[in-house]
Amino acid sequence: MNLRQYEYALAVAEEGSMTAAAERLRVTQPSLSQQIGTLEKRLGVRLFTRTPSGVTVTIAGRAFLAEAEIATTASRRAFAAARAADGELAGELIIAVHMGLGARQLPQALGQLRHRHPKLQVTLHEEPDPADMERLARQGALDMVLVHRIPDGCSFDIRVLGEEAYVAVLPEGHPLLEDGAPLRLEDLASEGWVRFRRASLLDEYLARKLADADLSPRTVARASQISTAVRLAAQGLGVTVAPASALPEGFEKLARPLLPALAEPVIAGVRRHPSPAETAVLDHLNQQNWCGIGLLTPTARACG
Repeated sequence: MNLRQYEYALAVAEEGSMTAAAERLRVTQPSLSQQIGTLEKRLGVRLFTRTPSGVTVTIAGRAFLAEAEIATTASRRAFAAARAADGELAGELIIAVHMGLGARQLPQALGQLRHRHPKLQVTLHEEPDPADMERLARQGALDMVLVHRIPDGCSFDIRVLGEEAYVAVLPEGHPLLEDGAPLRLEDLASEGWVRFRRASLLDEYLARKLADADLSPRTVARASQISTAVRLAAQGLGVTVAPASALPEGFEKLARPLLPALAEPVIAGVRRHPSPAETAVLDHLNQQNWCGIGLLTPTARACG
């Protein structure tokens, strides 16, 4: 057995098809099938059940793949550590991010990182639920997390970067936009609200804040993406409340700060002994503007 066979098996499981996995891996389908067959023969179990529409993972396959993911992740980290020791950052860095968090800052930081270290690859897990994040962390499949709070069971060191402020977004021409003043949640109580996917961390946060204010506004729509919710609000479906940094470019004029301010800490969680790649990402994240609603002003560069 070898790590390449592990990677092949993981790709087949993710794609649910030998043909799709072969295309992704850039190998021929017969060659991939042969490698999977060799692996199954060596293990003495069937990893996949072949069906007319593709493949499904067996019980034995799920047990094997959980450990195979850990092994391949460790291999990538070992490769990256060796290259970093030679002064070059390479390999793969895996980061989990809560929905909308750092939507402007993270791409900027990763763009700067790419410019300095072009051989370093970054994989993002966006909006995993706490259970998935805990599982990925326990398996050693995460190098960093960018979150509002570290989920239970995740043993990361905490680095506070700043805060994420929330703003109200209203339809174009709404009277509450006229004077540019901060808004209270009570000012929006009679409006229809564009909310987010149920059980998402963002919707749970807003539900708590509405409950604290003893408000239960009418929900007129739900969206799974912040950019979609903002665009629905802009077109007149209702109002929404979203992280300032996650507003799509050009919609800042429809946003107003909230009073009292709604904000959550922005936390980078890193391994106890971070690699040079993780340290480099942290350096670039620390250079970003984490000043809440200051992000709505393109020229804002520092908190003050």
